[in-house]
This record gives sequence, structure tokens and C-alpha cells, in this order.
Amino acid sequence: MIKFFKKEKDWKKASSWLSVNFFWNLAVGLMAVAILLSFYFGYYLFMRINQESILSASEVSGQIENVKKERIEKVLEYFSLRRQKSNQILNSSSPIIDPSL
Repeated sequence: MIKFFKKEKDWKKASSWLSVNFFWNLAVGLMAVAILLSFYFGYYLFMRINQESILSASEVSGQIENVKKERIEKVLEYFSLRRQKSNQILNSSSPIIDPSL
């Protein structure tokens, strides 16, 4: 007869230097400290970012505005050329290809 639920009397070594309970408590404690430190670091970063001043429109130099204006004009010119090309393609008659020829 096979006994599946066999009770063992001494499954743990009595003279073991390895205390599993101590290391488990140490791991849980370190994780708790890591979680608390991450919350503190997140709060610290939030407060630093929250205190930074936002640049107003008067503080922005005129040179940056000119560069931005030139870039916008270039992009608008590019899209207007694309619109012209698209209109030319749409308005031109397409050649009819007859596969029987």
C-alpha cells in the first residue's frame, strides 16, 4: 500500500545556519524600503517640476520667432506645390490602355 500523505517527523535540519525566515523578512523589508524611496523620489521630482517657471511669450527672442516663421513658410510652400501637382494629375486625362491591342 502506497501512502501519499506520509508525515515526516524531522524534515528540517536542526543545525542549519541558513535561516529562511530571516532572509524572507530581509527581502520584504528591502522591498518596502525601495517602494517608499520610489514614492519619495516621485514626489520630489513632481515638486521640482511643479516649481519651474513657464516662459511667457515676451521672454522668447525675436530670432526664434523668425526661424519658426521661415520654417512654417517653407512647409506651406511645400504643401501648396503638392496641391498643384495633385490638381494637375486629377485634371489631366488618363490614357486608356486596351488589353486587346
